[in-house]
Amino acid sequence: MAFPNNGNNPIAWRIQQMNERIRSTKEQDLYLYLQPAEKVDGVHVTINGRRMLQFASYAYLNLLGHPKIQAAARAALDEFGSGTHGVRILAGTTRIHVELEETIARFKGAEDALALSSGYVTNLGTIAALLGRGDVVISDKLNHASIVDGCLLSRAKFVRFDHNDMAALENALAKAPQRAGKLVVVDAVFSMDGDIINLPEVIRLCRKYEALLMVDEAHSLGVLGETGHGIQEHFGIDGTDIDIQMGTLSKTIPSVGGYIAGNAELIAYLKHVVRAFVFSAALPPASAAAAKASFEVIEAEPERVHALRANVDYFIKGLQERGFNTLKSETPIVPIIAGDDQPALMMAKLSQDQDIFVLPVLSPAVPPGTSRIRANVTAGHTLDEIEWAMDVFEQVGKTVGVLPN
Repeated sequence: MAFPNNGNNPIAWRIQQMNERIRSTKEQDLYLYLQPAEKVDGVHVTINGRRMLQFASYAYLNLLGHPKIQAAARAALDEFGSGTHGVRILAGTTRIHVELEETIARFKGAEDALALSSGYVTNLGTIAALLGRGDVVISDKLNHASIVDGCLLSRAKFVRFDHNDMAALENALAKAPQRAGKLVVVDAVFSMDGDIINLPEVIRLCRKYEALLMVDEAHSLGVLGETGHGIQEHFGIDGTDIDIQMGTLSKTIPSVGGYIAGNAELIAYLKHVVRAFVFSAALPPASAAAAKASFEVIEAEPERVHALRANVDYFIKGLQERGFNTLKSETPIVPIIAGDDQPALMMAKLSQDQDIFVLPVLSPAVPPGTSRIRANVTAGHTLDEIEWAMDVFEQVGKTVGVLPN
């Protein structure tokens, strides 16, 4: 049944507008999303029979397919089956779930941890569980959508400060009512721009104004720090300086889910209050086992972190030398700014035509005029592969007018 639209139905209008955008992009042969992969092989992906070099994955340490992780998942599948038939607080907790949370807490220098079924619901559920009416939540303007949605769901007063602007953050904290509950939420690494939050100053301001601090490490776990332990290690900060440590199990960690790490009282509270935990099925045991093994591999193979750092530096420097604007990225997330939507779409299409798999990120996911290719380099790429990808980007950038000929 078609949605009725006589011009007065805003729901039907929004659906119609999005479908028109999709149809137009498909007609131009520029619709590049939701392409099913037939095979994922290290830093390569096969789509429609074509093997392409992968620059769109979050597999920062190239752990997908690691034999220890695969073996852990298979053993859990054999022992517990494919699911738990229950929510964690009732019948869904297994030995592997407990071991995963103990591993996360140790890795992050926290007293305890809680694993949930996705990174998105981890942010959504945790923020909503900590705040209520009369409280204030303060968020960087470039925080992930899951943080924004959690802030809105919390019913607290939602204040956004200019990206990584510490004066703006202090102004927001100073204006918050003294007796209100205050929570500051920031990404460690921002998922579209690839830059890093000024965490030492955020911590100082939170302590000055008696606000709790929550940091989302979705893109910093396994990436930042000499051994990949994250943003605390990157800045030389103790884990207890961050009240609520959030991360995902689906980027550097080749599994699915999210986690919160913190003191024991916080985790005990969240286990009984976060609706996304209490009312959602447990992580499949194989996924939990794979995640646990992944943390162990990161610690056992620090050379992966070192290789990633070298590749990031080489990639960003090479793109900038070719004339690309990569904003302030210093991480594996490297935006190649194209400007408007059309050149970004064209750059991605022409890159895929030459077997470099990247995808465009368009407005409103990013501000108008900053549409881009988001190219993610990993520890698994060789320097020759990175050089080849940069040559392709340079060629297509000139073709579409992002770079001068």
